[in-house]
Amino acid sequence: MFTFLGGVILLIIGYFTYGKFVEKVFGPKQERSTPAFTHKDGVDYLPMSEKKNSLIQLLNIAGVGPIFGPIMGALYGPVAFVWIVIGCIFAGAVHDYLTGMISIRNRGAHLPELAGKFLGKFMKHVVNGFAVLLLLLVGTVFVTAPAGLLNNLLGDWSSMGMILGVIFVYYVLATLLPVDKIIGRFYPIFGALLLISAVGVGGALIFTGAPIPELSFSNFHPDNAPIFPLLFLTISCGALSGFHATQTPIISRTTQNESQGRKIFYGMMITEGVIAMIWAAAAMSLFDGPVGLNEILATGGTGLVVSEVSTAMLGAIGGTLAVLGVIILPITSGDTAFRSARMIIADYLKISQKKIASRLWIAVPLFIISFALTKIDFTLLWRYFSWANQSTAVIALWVAAMYLFIAKKNYWIAMIPGVFMTMATSTYILNAPIGFGINLTTSYILAAIITVAITVIFFVAAKKARNSDIELDEDITKVA
Repeated sequence: MFTFLGGVILLIIGYFTYGKFVEKVFGPKQERSTPAFTHKDGVDYLPMSEKKNSLIQLLNIAGVGPIFGPIMGALYGPVAFVWIVIGCIFAGAVHDYLTGMISIRNRGAHLPELAGKFLGKFMKHVVNGFAVLLLLLVGTVFVTAPAGLLNNLLGDWSSMGMILGVIFVYYVLATLLPVDKIIGRFYPIFGALLLISAVGVGGALIFTGAPIPELSFSNFHPDNAPIFPLLFLTISCGALSGFHATQTPIISRTTQNESQGRKIFYGMMITEGVIAMIWAAAAMSLFDGPVGLNEILATGGTGLVVSEVSTAMLGAIGGTLAVLGVIILPITSGDTAFRSARMIIADYLKISQKKIASRLWIAVPLFIISFALTKIDFTLLWRYFSWANQSTAVIALWVAAMYLFIAKKNYWIAMIPGVFMTMATSTYILNAPIGFGINLTTSYILAAIITVAITVIFFVAAKKARNSDIELDEDITKVA
């Protein structure tokens, strides 16, 4: 229990200390006008309140990742808490804040455009394709995951096909309509349900004195899976997630003032970390250790774990509400995944999104492809999603490091987690069966060589970029 509570307290302290430090490094300017005003189009660019933006950002970034990931990460024992806390404070929240703020400074640009500007035009094309692929995987995963949970909840009253159809219809509307019509209107309500369910499970863990294990490096994964790199890809959204870099521009285009960035971007990632801690703790405490958890995961997957935890902690009615809160998470990230994909493609092809017809012909092919992907095994999709997700985080961190290097600011806050995750993602794809299948020792060596090479290339390119005439920020008229 002490490891769990201490981790939650450290996350909160991290927001007020390291979060403030990162904000000072970046240097938000309250007098600058934001894209919500300078590019207002009534569809994607429009000002919304700080409270509304914060809740939307939380729901955008918090898909099944901060629940399903920590549940699977709980197989490693309390060392999962360490990664959630350290990763969230020093990597994930930094990643979210910097990508959000750099996007604000560049008219709400998405990651592919930022990569093109700061890492070279070739990277724009690479990241564009990579980001759209990631968002398609996310959208598909976040259709099948909540559909499965709803199907379990409703039992004989529903069919999987019907539920999938309803979710897809909702996604189409949320993707096409102006951001304030569905997302801006309903997300605050969904956010309240999410927070209530998380607080309910967390409170029950504390007041019932659940046997949450303390930190010990003697805990091992039941299948002897190595902590590095697997833990750092298994727990992504609760610690560090490249998916967030695709979501922050949605809110970068609705943020009223740069001074709101720390609460919206850094703060909501910390909140997601707390949610991840709660579900990791619940998974560790209720199933007689990693072996028992592994057995229930093999029997009914993470969805069954969610249902068992919710019912055990909160009873039948409270458990149902908690499951609904969990169902909302992927749905409210899946819709914005497709919305982000539409925006990225529109920006890439330079197509105005004011007319619904322009939005429609971009969105329809995305949904057709996603529907086809729902026929693929969920577990396989999740493995590819995990690697693509963390690789996107690596790209975003290198973009942020380049921005800060050119600006002659403390680029180490982005570069250190960027180097670490470059090593982790490289090791994973070299070793994993879905990658090259190389033995682990050789994968470590090759990944280290790749990481050093990328770091050297970064410094060469960064010094050249600092001496060039690259404009860090779009020239925006100041607020009168």
